[in-house]
Amino acid sequence: MSLDLRIPMGMMFTLVGVILAAFGLATNGNEKLYAPSLGINANLWWGLVLLAFGLTMLLLGRRSQKRLAKLPPEPVGDGDARRGH
Repeated sequence: MSLDLRIPMGMMFTLVGVILAAFGLATNGNEKLYAPSLGINANLWWGLVLLAFGLTMLLLGRRSQKRLAKLPPEPVGDGDARRGH
């Protein structure tokens, strides 16, 4: 069974999203910090976007792994047959 790239990607984006969203929640209401972004708490919103993307990647990767686990294993043929001899 091979590792689906969506699983570690999803873990990374989920972790970064949680950290960024937590920072956005902790600094919510700090007008000086968010003045350059016109008062929009960009840390919170982008943290939520990254969290949603990461969870989606994790869900799709896990679903793919479960689907592959249900398939019967492929038979291993003779080494010469694959080379065309």
